Amino acid sequence: MAFQQGLSGLNAASQSLDVIGNNIANSSTVGFKASQAQFADIYATSLNGVAGNQAGIGVSVSTVQQTFSQGSVTTSSNPLDIAINGNGFFRVYNDNQVQYTRNGQFTKDANNYIINAQGAQLTGYLADSSGKIIAGQPVPIQIDVADMKPNATTTISTEVNLDSNDAQPTTVPFNADDPTSYNLQVPTTVYDSLGNAHVLQNFYVKTGTDASGEATWDVYQGIDNKEVTAASAASAAQTDPSSITARAAYQAAVTAVPLDATAVQAAALSYAQAAGAAVLAAATTAGASVAQQNAISASYGSTNTATLQGLTPDAIDVAIGDTVEVPAVKAGSLIFTTTGTLDKTAMLAATPSQAVPFTITVPIFPATGANASLPISLDFTGSTQFATSGSEKATSQDGYAGGSLTSFSPDANGLIVGSYSNGKTRDLAQIVMANFADPNGLTPLGNNVWAESSASGTPTLGTPNTAGLGTLVPSAVESSNTDLTAELVNMIVAQRAYQANAQTIKTEDQILQTLVNLR
Repeated sequence: MAFQQGLSGLNAASQSLDVIGNNIANSSTVGFKASQAQFADIYATSLNGVAGNQAGIGVSVSTVQQTFSQGSVTTSSNPLDIAINGNGFFRVYNDNQVQYTRNGQFTKDANNYIINAQGAQLTGYLADSSGKIIAGQPVPIQIDVADMKPNATTTISTEVNLDSNDAQPTTVPFNADDPTSYNLQVPTTVYDSLGNAHVLQNFYVKTGTDASGEATWDVYQGIDNKEVTAASAASAAQTDPSSITARAAYQAAVTAVPLDATAVQAAALSYAQAAGAAVLAAATTAGASVAQQNAISASYGSTNTATLQGLTPDAIDVAIGDTVEVPAVKAGSLIFTTTGTLDKTAMLAATPSQAVPFTITVPIFPATGANASLPISLDFTGSTQFATSGSEKATSQDGYAGGSLTSFSPDANGLIVGSYSNGKTRDLAQIVMANFADPNGLTPLGNNVWAESSASGTPTLGTPNTAGLGTLVPSAVESSNTDLTAELVNMIVAQRAYQANAQTIKTEDQILQTLVNLR
């Protein structure tokens, strides 16, 4: 029996050394979980079923159990390296099989999938074109590298302080080209339907103080250094049927083969006459003076062929538009209480259609393919009239230019956020994690991955930092949880156990040899 005990001890010590050696070998493996050999003693059952005082018959390795304790988190230079801090596993898809891993060393492949070194694809939820995450069955995460579409400005929220000590302007009426006709000008960048940037200017004109002490300020707008009402008149050619027809004729002339320069010039002149007539009519309706009407007439027609020589319709629009001057129309009026805050009730009572927020329509001129007008809701909530210098306090608007994807990275909650060349960000995907009732029941597959088994139970899926799942640490990895110091001590213990069991066999051999020598 001693031979059997010694042999079982040798075998157990050998297996323990195997486990220790594997732990040590993987001490630098990212996401590795160390294992521990667990032993059980062996007893032979007596024939009569009665337990006696017999010695055991040795030892066996009952299980090799992995320890799913947290490894240390260390930073890395790869933005797609992700460490799990807490419970859970990454869910990856490889060779038509769902696998689970703690190794978060990921990269992007040629097809824009996020993969690990073995080519397994990280899974999660994808986002639509607006950045909304669409939850459902997790799928391999493929980064959408399409450009972000531009967004036209629809709302502007601005807070300004208007100096209560300001006097009314000396020049009346308001003229965007005359600084003495207004008290303050504040520019804001807005975007048309194609993402082109334009400068919207808000002009503030103090118009007086009533008997109760409330002050009124009129608000006017300009677009790209042109007062809005004048710009609206100048843009009339963009919607005029005759101008549209003449522009199409010009396009046909410049694309004709062979090119006829005389025909191109004639088409440009025809467009100038149609556009000029449309602008003149709009300016007259808007109240342009005779002198202003004459200035518009002088910018087009057969009398100025030399001026129009070689100009395109867009350039003709600008040439005509530069001469348009009409009486300005205010967008609305701001009324301030004696404590310097907006009196929205008084504003609504005075002119219901001009209560905050104002609704303005900004012409885009020339439109060059964009929508010809830009409806904007202009909110002045939070504006004040204090005895300090007039200035802009805060302004935000919801428009932006188009942009291309420049980089992307995950955050602590597993959202993969894309950064674009226009300065905007958009959610691209959501990493999904998995957890198990018994992680020790997972089946190890090598390459630092596990598979679900009946012992582990079915996975519980969720997003990081929810339902007991850990958080993610971007640009970091989880180191192996192997404790080298402890493993080296365990190696010494296992070695001593091996030597002691060998000594048991040696001693038993000597006893048997003595018996054999008895004659």
